[in-house]
Amino acid sequence: MSGTEILNLFGFKVKEEPISIYSYSPVYRVNYGDQEVVVKRTQKRAASVISYTTMLKDKGINVVTPVKLQVDNPQKYNDTNYVVYPFIEGEKYSGKDNEIYEAGKMLGQIHSCSPVTNVYDLLAYDVYDFNEEEVEESTEAIIHHAHKAGLKIDPAINTKLMESVAIQQELCNANLPHVATPHDYKANNLIFTPAPYLIDPDNAAWIPKIFDLALALLLFHNEHEEAPDRVFTRGEWELFLSGYREHMDITDEEKNFWEMAKQHVFLDEVMWLMAEYEEDWQKLSQQKLFNSLIQMLLNSADYKLV
Repeated sequence: MSGTEILNLFGFKVKEEPISIYSYSPVYRVNYGDQEVVVKRTQKRAASVISYTTMLKDKGINVVTPVKLQVDNPQKYNDTNYVVYPFIEGEKYSGKDNEIYEAGKMLGQIHSCSPVTNVYDLLAYDVYDFNEEEVEESTEAIIHHAHKAGLKIDPAINTKLMESVAIQQELCNANLPHVATPHDYKANNLIFTPAPYLIDPDNAAWIPKIFDLALALLLFHNEHEEAPDRVFTRGEWELFLSGYREHMDITDEEKNFWEMAKQHVFLDEVMWLMAEYEEDWQKLSQQKLFNSLIQMLLNSADYKLV
């Protein structure tokens, strides 16, 4: 589907093909009356996401919700949902201490607003079915991509990922505390106004709380030009957590499963990223981030939930 077709769904009459402001999916910035808006893809459970984010906004969380239009928003086309959000003006994340603290604080606020059950009918996390063949194929792809980029990958990554396969059922059976969450909480989805403002809540899901924290630890700096090309330092992670804990507690059970959770989220969210996107290995910043992620996987004990 062309960008003009997507925009015309919402009554934005355009003739020339628009240019996406995001490299990885169609995101179009257009004028609507006296305001600027963003048109983007959202998930299949669009109504669930909107109900959830509306609740967050009503509770004082800075999060985008659909703009009121003369047509329905979101719109569906060929089984894909598109939504129009306000364009949020502000500063991009740059890795400053106050930004890290405020980002952690916001995630704590978001988690603290979660109901105790999945009343918004968000997509429930159930990815506990990785197998050794997948890991072997992905590890081979990662080593191949790295070699083409002139890098050497520690083969111990394969052993660590195999461990993750072995522990996934234990995590599945652990009955960890779950939360409703945007589940893509990273720097390129935040604008600082100067408080953080969440501009992409469209991956909202019902997921173990520590999985969401692990995702923030691993990929907060991914796909962001102004962010450091590495994972958080230990001090930055402690700063992020200090903000988080202002609004949300972490249970002893979650602390006990934290090491497993980090490994599992790497298996689920990072392994495919490294294996599927060969072109990212040709970008120096992504090379450095990927190497930092591998070192994190192999030596993650310093990153605690305390």
